[in-house]
Amino acid sequence: WVMGLTRPLFNLLGQGISGKQLILLLGGLFLIGKATYEIHDKLEGEDESHAPGGGRVGATMASVVAQIMLIDIVFSLDSVITAVGMTPHVPIMMVAVVLAAGVMLVFAGPISNFVQKHPTMKMLALAFLILIGVMLVAEAFGQHVDKGYIYFAMAFSLLVELLNMRLRKKSKVPVVLHHSSMPTEP
Repeated sequence: WVMGLTRPLFNLLGQGISGKQLILLLGGLFLIGKATYEIHDKLEGEDESHAPGGGRVGATMASVVAQIMLIDIVFSLDSVITAVGMTPHVPIMMVAVVLAAGVMLVFAGPISNFVQKHPTMKMLALAFLILIGVMLVAEAFGQHVDKGYIYFAMAFSLLVELLNMRLRKKSKVPVVLHHSSMPTEP
């Protein structure tokens, strides 16, 4: 069934569109939209203390479950399709997918707790979601993006933020960047 998702379901402007492409496109657009909304909400959203009753109205359980299901479907199907493309041996595919899911389950809690404690990490994680969403949309349109570039960009950004966190931890006063010695006007 999963291998069948790569066959065109219909044509759009002379281009065959497969189930995989639809899943990648919708999933990528969802990640871009959701992460952008969350970043905006964290930076510009209404302060919780000003909301009626002193708190913000939360998302409904159904919307949270729907969002989690959509993200799981996108990433699970992408993983399975990738595994199908890497090897013709079904047992190896099954082991790879189960191991990947196990690693995610083991580390989801600790990573989530760490991100919740550090607001700058939360912003970085949301930026990573936008990056992954853009990559999914690009792949949906047949543009291969070398994942090495994506992983390098994410690792470099994470390293810089970890160094910033360490610097902030050592310093009792906030870090202030020095102004450039170059004049701003001619």
